Amino acid sequence: MATSDEILWQQTDFPDEEENQTRVHIRVQQRNGRKCVTTVQGLADDLDLKKILKYVKKMFNTNGTVVKDEMGDVIQLQGDQRKAISRFLTEFKIVPKNRIIEHGF
Repeated sequence: MATSDEILWQQTDFPDEEENQTRVHIRVQQRNGRKCVTTVQGLADDLDLKKILKYVKKMFNTNGTVVKDEMGDVIQLQGDQRKAISRFLTEFKIVPKNRIIEHGF
């Protein structure tokens, strides 16, 4: 049986720390015709996005770039790579699964 202190500790569980963690948004945007672009936004500033992009491009045989945006740096990949990039980020422990949000059609 848990004491009242343990229950209180489990309920609070550092709420301010959870608010400071940003979510990673993975979106797919329609270009022209059947072409689409996958964007990854919200990755931590201390990560080397160019190195991550290099490995993603080799693993999934796609092209991509890092774009400077007012909301931070964004990774753009050719094609619908939502599932692949989500799996990549969780397998290599870059971002926990509960912080990834996949948008799109």
